[in-house]
Amino acid sequence: MITLRQLEFALAVAKYKHFKRAAEACNISQSALSLGIAELEKQLDTQIFERNNKQVLITPIGEEILTRAQRVFSEVNDLVTRAQSHQSPLAYPMTIGMIPTIAPFLLPKVLPDLRAQFPDFKLTVVEEQTERLLDKVRYGVIDTAIIALPYATDGLLTFEFWAEDFLAVVAPNDSRAALPVLDSEHLLDSSLLLLGEGHCLTDHALAVCHVDKRRMREAFSDASLTTLIQMALSGMGTTLVPELARQQIHQQNPDVALILLAEPGPHRRLAFVTRLNYARVDDISLLGNLFADTLKKDRAQ
Repeated sequence: MITLRQLEFALAVAKYKHFKRAAEACNISQSALSLGIAELEKQLDTQIFERNNKQVLITPIGEEILTRAQRVFSEVNDLVTRAQSHQSPLAYPMTIGMIPTIAPFLLPKVLPDLRAQFPDFKLTVVEEQTERLLDKVRYGVIDTAIIALPYATDGLLTFEFWAEDFLAVVAPNDSRAALPVLDSEHLLDSSLLLLGEGHCLTDHALAVCHVDKRRMREAFSDASLTTLIQMALSGMGTTLVPELARQQIHQQNPDVALILLAEPGPHRRLAFVTRLNYARVDDISLLGNLFADTLKKDRAQ
């Protein structure tokens, strides 16, 4: 009979494309993992993986099997969490995905309050771009994700908890540093520094400024937002950051000019997303309320 452990082995190999790393992730020996995969393929009477000394490939039928295996894992995880849902709030570990333009600015603000109120809560954070996080949520790899809206979240539950504007990062000696607000014309007059493909902060910023992305190819960079901030501070251009980043940027660079955009906000909304049948919805709602209260206090300071 096929076991969940065998499916776990197969999903790990599919993730890492490497038997040794998959075995390490499953905390077993490579030989034990190989035997488990071989037994799974024997019971299914089909080959899931093609392997040699250099690479691991997934067969076409293997792709279908692994997709279904991931659904099985998602259902099992939801079954377990539903059975545990009657327990006290945040009594069980949770894995939360966050996009790179949220995690480093949100976590320092909310974690102290979260730890103070729920000291035994075990949290794991996965940082990925939005599209990948939503796939992980749908297939039960993670419990929930915090993303920025607007973004298509078809088939998922959405819990908004915060809204914010974008700020322009301008070097202290820039002629625009004394302006109370910047409009789109001011931004386009400088070298606009934006994150590359897949980052929703860039899409949201261009939408707010009513700029056609196809005309801004030279503005995109594979650098991180932290790097773009440093480039802007050195006078190489202007970048946009979320309001959440204001305090952290000021602490590191007291002379920086962070200027509001003239375009009406809020420019993005933060939300938890999870599966429709996720059992611990109350825990996510609790986290959303806790984060919102913390951010309100922080904004008022």
